[in-house]
Amino acid sequence: MKIKTIGLVAHDNRKKDLLEWIDFNREKLETHRLVCTGTTGRMIKGFFDHHVGSGKKNEVNIKLLKSGPLGGDQQLGAMIAEEKIDLLIFLWDPMQPQPHDVDVKALLRIAVLYNIPVANNRSTADFIISSPLFDSDYIPTRKDYSKYIHREL
Repeated sequence: MKIKTIGLVAHDNRKKDLLEWIDFNREKLETHRLVCTGTTGRMIKGFFDHHVGSGKKNEVNIKLLKSGPLGGDQQLGAMIAEEKIDLLIFLWDPMQPQPHDVDVKALLRIAVLYNIPVANNRSTADFIISSPLFDSDYIPTRKDYSKYIHREL
């Protein structure tokens, strides 16, 4: 099994959904590295701290970034661009406008650009985590965008 680095983000109205999904998939997630934006990360860390067996130290690898509106989405996007994130679970709220919508769009764009799996709802997250590819050494193909970089003006 290849250890994955999983980006986890949830807007306020979706944090409960993400926590329920994490609870359902706790055993599988405990063996991977988790990278989370601010409030979501603190919530997930608290969950794992609370749900570790009696007397055991929480050894879940969780990296906390800044809150999304304070740059956490951009930090996560940079990690994707550096190929340090294997997949992204981002439960965003389609019914609530976000003050940092531009950052959200940029994060989703970079995830598509680098061809990493992205789940924006629990059903897709379930499909990703239950796929045989989740536990494999799967490496996504990358499109060559160099012609966009070296274009003469």
